[in-house]
Amino acid sequence: MSEVFEGYERQYCEVSASLSRKCTAASALDGEKKRQRLSEIQSGVEEAESLIRKMDLEARSLQPSVKAGLLAKLREYKSDLNNLKSELKRISAPNARQATREELLESGMADTLVASTDQRGRLMMTTERLNQSTDRIKESRRTMFETEELGVSILQDLHQQRQSLLHAHTTLHGVDDNIGKSKKILAAMSKRMDRNKWIIGGIIAALVLSILLILYFKLTH
Repeated sequence: MSEVFEGYERQYCEVSASLSRKCTAASALDGEKKRQRLSEIQSGVEEAESLIRKMDLEARSLQPSVKAGLLAKLREYKSDLNNLKSELKRISAPNARQATREELLESGMADTLVASTDQRGRLMMTTERLNQSTDRIKESRRTMFETEELGVSILQDLHQQRQSLLHAHTTLHGVDDNIGKSKKILAAMSKRMDRNKWIIGGIIAALVLSILLILYFKLTH
């Protein structure tokens, strides 16, 4: 359900319940106090009409699967508002108390008032359910915010770990480069040692040959 529609619905239920109480109280008043109370009720009826129009516009802007259920509820609210208007008209008329008794006897308004009372009872129950839904939505949002904060913390930790891995990779790359350089140096040293071995071997061979030649010449002369 649309949260906007729920907000208007909750406001309407509160206004309707308040108007019902004011109508009951106004029926027992006379004179200036009654006129003041009737003025308050008229303002409340206008506010209820405004909320009905807003709910109607919001419901018609939603998807058909959602709109059908909301329009059905809206028809109940419109019926309730019409009952409130009738009640306001009744208590605004001169000799309202006598007219009320005659109207109840002649047109069977007693059943209508009972139905209106039941409907207002349902509206109050709806208001309670809406308040409970609002609390659940607030709790869900709180949980969502906590989950979001946890997610951000995890992402930050992962980012730090990634930086550490990149640093380790860079370090290992530098070690690999040093190992490669060391291998080249060792290979060069090995070549030099081999070359020096051949040179020393050549020198030793030349010395042996020289000694042999010297001995030969001494022995022959």
